[in-house]
Amino acid sequence: MQLQLNNIILHSLAFNGEGELKCYPRSEELVNSQPVSELADELHRVYNAKPAKGFGFFKLSEDDSKLPFEIELRKFIHEDMSFVDFSSEAANILVTELQKYDFLTQGVLSFVHYNWMASDYLIVALLENKDSVMVTEQLDISNTQYLELSKLQLAAKIDLTEWRQNSDSKRYLSFIKGRAGRKVSDFFLDFLGCTEGMDAKIQNSGLMRAVDEFCHVAELDAGEAMQAREQVAQYCNEQIKEGCEIEVKDLSEQLADVSTRDFYQYASEAYELEDSFPADRSSVRKLTKFVGQGGGLSISFDQKLMGERISYDPNTDTLTIIGTPPNLREQLSRRTKTED
Repeated sequence: MQLQLNNIILHSLAFNGEGELKCYPRSEELVNSQPVSELADELHRVYNAKPAKGFGFFKLSEDDSKLPFEIELRKFIHEDMSFVDFSSEAANILVTELQKYDFLTQGVLSFVHYNWMASDYLIVALLENKDSVMVTEQLDISNTQYLELSKLQLAAKIDLTEWRQNSDSKRYLSFIKGRAGRKVSDFFLDFLGCTEGMDAKIQNSGLMRAVDEFCHVAELDAGEAMQAREQVAQYCNEQIKEGCEIEVKDLSEQLADVSTRDFYQYASEAYELEDSFPADRSSVRKLTKFVGQGGGLSISFDQKLMGERISYDPNTDTLTIIGTPPNLREQLSRRTKTED
């Protein structure tokens, strides 16, 4: 499904001659052309595909007043400010926030306002502008620049429809989570005035536990339990692919042909799950696979192989594998011959 682009603009954050970070704003929106539309589509796709996202909402300041970004966004939403003016004011707010930190970063600040699947969204992303070379039609080499979207890290998406219709929601604003420790992305959340609300990873972990427990209380045999897990994994992966959330009621219907017991009722009583939440790819994978790594060893295999080609002895902490993948077998054979 293609998104409907409403507004898009880019501003440059760069150092001036004195080494100060400044915003160099564009004075008008980008005209909706094929390259512009493709940029918006790709930014939307890359953002949705990012696995580690947090979810939150606009927080209030210490005196319970709205913070600068939300104030400017409300002006735009209420048509008291143009998209160009809103984005310029927001860019200046980001520069001010950046100057509070020990590090400064340059880049292209993008604002993309669009509709997708009957909802209104705004993506704000700080993109890297990379130098490269290109081959011209005359087969000469020329310098060029491109936006590095695949390594997108500093970005947030606001579900404007949910924000307007459900102001008590704790999840209308999503953002890409940084790595462990003090995150570079913290300044981006401060710029937005965002505080973390729903933890999608916790919701997914709860769902996976609910599925395991459901298989037990519903007295499913090994084959039925594996079928149930595979159905849940297939549903969740389809939702990820489509950029949609897990709907627990829909998931319950998926399990109706495995057990007569109502999964939605069981999960609602035993676990504090939201009716819908984004799927976490790493959590879903553990439904049908055993995965682990550490000490230089990384192992992943389908759960259905346990008891067939793979066995585990907890007393000796020994995993026995019968039959190895061809590419691994080739490497092991080659190393063995070399050592002999």
